[in-house]
Amino acid sequence: MHFVIHRETFVQSVQHVNKAVSTRTTIPILTGIKIDASEEGVTLTGSDSDISIESFIPKADEEKDYIDIKETGSIVLQARFFADIVKKLPGEEIELLVQDQFATTLRSGSVVFNLNGLDPEEYPRLPNLEENQTFTLPQNLLKDMIRQTVFAVSTQETRPVLTGVNLENEQDQLTCTATDSHRLAMRKAAIESEGEPLDISNVVIPGKSMSELRQILEDTDERVEIVVTESQVLFKFRHLLFFSRLLDGKYPVTSNMIPDHSKTTMEIPTKDLLHSLERALLLSKEAKNNVINFKTLEGQDIEISSVSAEVGKVTERITCHSIEGEELRISFNGKNIMDALKVIDSEVVHIMFTGAMSPFVIRPSDHDRMLHLFSPVRTY
Repeated sequence: MHFVIHRETFVQSVQHVNKAVSTRTTIPILTGIKIDASEEGVTLTGSDSDISIESFIPKADEEKDYIDIKETGSIVLQARFFADIVKKLPGEEIELLVQDQFATTLRSGSVVFNLNGLDPEEYPRLPNLEENQTFTLPQNLLKDMIRQTVFAVSTQETRPVLTGVNLENEQDQLTCTATDSHRLAMRKAAIESEGEPLDISNVVIPGKSMSELRQILEDTDERVEIVVTESQVLFKFRHLLFFSRLLDGKYPVTSNMIPDHSKTTMEIPTKDLLHSLERALLLSKEAKNNVINFKTLEGQDIEISSVSAEVGKVTERITCHSIEGEELRISFNGKNIMDALKVIDSEVVHIMFTGAMSPFVIRPSDHDRMLHLFSPVRTY
C-alpha cells in the first residue's frame, strides 16, 4: 500500500475514528485504526466493539484532489501513537507506505516515522445492517437533542439500561428520554421517515455513544440518516458511518411518571434561578448532597437557601414572573436542577409542583418540546 494524502483532511478523519478506539479493549487488534486504500479513496475504521466509526476520504471532490493513490492495500496501526503522530507532522501532505511484514513508513516534510503495523485481516468486519427502519434529522437538531438529554443518564451500572438514552416514536415525532431514577430529561422532535411506517420503541443507545456522536455532529442543517435494528443503530453522514450497539433490557415506561395536575405553578427567569442555585451550592456542596431549600413567600417572591453545619447558611430571594396555587416548601438536589437549566434555551422556565414530597416538572415557558422531571429530597 502506498499513497500521498492531504494532511488536514487525514487528521480530521483520524480524530473522528479514534473516538471509537479504546485502550481498555481485550481484543489487541481493536487498539488500532484500520486504513484501507482503494481506487476510490481511503477508508479509516476505529472500533471498541460497542462503537464503530468508519470515515471515507474520497480521492477528490469538486473542490480539490485529496489523495494520490500509488498502490492499494490495507494496514492496522496502533491508534495511541498514530493519531498523535499525524496531528504533529509538519508538512501539507503525508506519504504512507507499507512494505513487508506490515512495516509502515510515514513521511511528511523532513520527518520520517517507521511504525510496526498489524495484520488487517484480523480486524473484525463492520456489521451489515438491514435498512428497514430509517429516518433523518438535521445534524444541529440531533446535536441539541443529545445535549439536552444525555447528562441525565445514570452513571451507576446497577441498572445498565438507565445508562442509555431511550428513543421512541409516535407517528412522526421522536422522543428522547434519559433518567437516573432521580431526574428525567425528555426532548421531542419531528422526524422524516422513509419507506415503511416507523416502529421505534425501547431503542436504548449508551450514553457514552451519544456523547461521542455529539462531538462529530456539526452545527449545520445537513441531514443525518439514522438506521435502527434490533441490536444496533447506525448514523450515516456524507463520508462517515457511526455504529453503536444498543443496550439490552426494558426501559421503564416514563410517560406515566409525569404529573398532569399541579398544586403550585410559577414562571421564573432561567438565568436568575440558575445563578441563585450556583450561589446556594457554594455552601451545600461541602456536605456532598447538594440539598437546596425552596419556599414561596408573599406576593411573587420565592426564597432559596442552603445550610452547611460546618460552613454556614445562605438565603436569597428571587422575584418570579408569576406564582399561582398553594404555598410551598420543598428541598431538592440543586446540582440536578442546574444541569437542566443549563440546557434549556428559553429565557423563562415554567415550574409545576404537585406537593412537597412529589416529583415536580420544569419546562421552557415558550414551547412544549422539552421537559425535566425531578424527585424532591426528604430533609426531615
